[in-house]
Amino acid sequence: MAERTHPERPGHRDSRAHPSEQVFRYPLAREYVEPDWRRIPAYLDVTEDQWESAQWQRAHSVKNLTEFKRALGDFLDEELYQDILRDQQERATMSMLIPPQMINTMNVEDLRADKVRKYMAPAFSDRDPEWTNHPMASRDSLHEADMWAVEGLTHRYPTKVLAELLSTCPQYCGHCTRMDLVGNDTPQFLKYKFEAKQQERWDAMLEYLRETPSVRDVVVSGGDVANLPIKRLEAFVSALLDIENIRDIRLATKGLMGIPQHFLQDEVLEGLERLAIKADERGVDIAVHTHVNTAQQITPLVGKAVRKLLDMGFRDVRNQGVLLRGVNTTPADLLELCFMLLDHAKVLPYYFYMCDMIPNSEHWRTSLAEAQSLQHAIMGYLPGFATARVVCDVPFVGKRWVHQVDEYDRVRGISYWTKNYRTGIEFDDPDALVRRYPYYDPVYTLPDEGQEYWRSRARSGAHLTPA
Repeated sequence: MAERTHPERPGHRDSRAHPSEQVFRYPLAREYVEPDWRRIPAYLDVTEDQWESAQWQRAHSVKNLTEFKRALGDFLDEELYQDILRDQQERATMSMLIPPQMINTMNVEDLRADKVRKYMAPAFSDRDPEWTNHPMASRDSLHEADMWAVEGLTHRYPTKVLAELLSTCPQYCGHCTRMDLVGNDTPQFLKYKFEAKQQERWDAMLEYLRETPSVRDVVVSGGDVANLPIKRLEAFVSALLDIENIRDIRLATKGLMGIPQHFLQDEVLEGLERLAIKADERGVDIAVHTHVNTAQQITPLVGKAVRKLLDMGFRDVRNQGVLLRGVNTTPADLLELCFMLLDHAKVLPYYFYMCDMIPNSEHWRTSLAEAQSLQHAIMGYLPGFATARVVCDVPFVGKRWVHQVDEYDRVRGISYWTKNYRTGIEFDDPDALVRRYPYYDPVYTLPDEGQEYWRSRARSGAHLTPA
């Protein structure tokens, strides 16, 4: 034992700390494995080579409920089949498109409760019976099209833009915030179709960026860049890299999880590597943003694709999940997902968005208070750099941490937010930086007084004007 060499020096201290029982238990109990696809009737005889082929995955993606039933056989019982069918006929904002890879991550023995099924193939009874929509819901709830500088290029933030290169994905999620533009028509919703030819739109985007030196950051999205032929994607991103003011490029793709086989193709890897090399030579950061909502979707094929990207020089692969009730809105759900991303797939947990206020999304959405509670609950478990931020994407404002709210009426479920910059449509608005912008909790989460307030507004037609 060390001697005390000075009478005022602190003396011996007993060690008292030890591991404690916590709300979330680590190490993870979930295994990091590729589920055996042969347990699913349609994939019984599928070889490993076939399964790992992007072409096979796309060719066998489920495009309608009949194909979903054919793939799952008796696992999809008649009651759930009819429930999903009614939803497609009366509620769905997105048509069905699910790659075998995603089907294989479902708990096929309990599809009714399965988290992936709930947001990829929602059933009519999943939705709230009274409040299918919030009265303030809208097709383009973030008003991205209102902020197009040219068709498909949203200039919403001072130094950042969103480039929507295409309107298709390898998979269609029921909660898609771009349901106004992305995917096929549904019985309830005819989708907007880009009017200009693709190359003309892309050229106009590039010209705008050359003429707008205040923009340094481009999110290349859609749709999903996994649906672009790699030569087309490479050409556009390479042109971005030739623009002097562009310093950050982010490629947005849920396909990295939904069809990782795409990113393991030689031609795709070669094209992406050329972009990584060019970005490095220019001193530009290039990253991939993906969208994983549940821990069960993290498999070795996803991890393999991510490692390829990191090894070739992509700065990060980051995850932007969406809070979906019944899917991931408990602290344990979020923490398990974050640790699966971080430990196994080497994906950085980045954001969890509150689900946007599109039509028929009400049953998935959380209140601001619930989102704040979830942010509090996950603090301290993960490294700080890998602790996902829970954010509210406020219309006409942008992403805000859920604790940045200016005022919150919990009875009516209306939160008020401020901002510190003008969007591209507010250049001549003197009140843009002093105005408070509203956001709305799901009505069914409100006390009786609050629910009656919204019923009254709906009956009077006042819901057509923002509160």
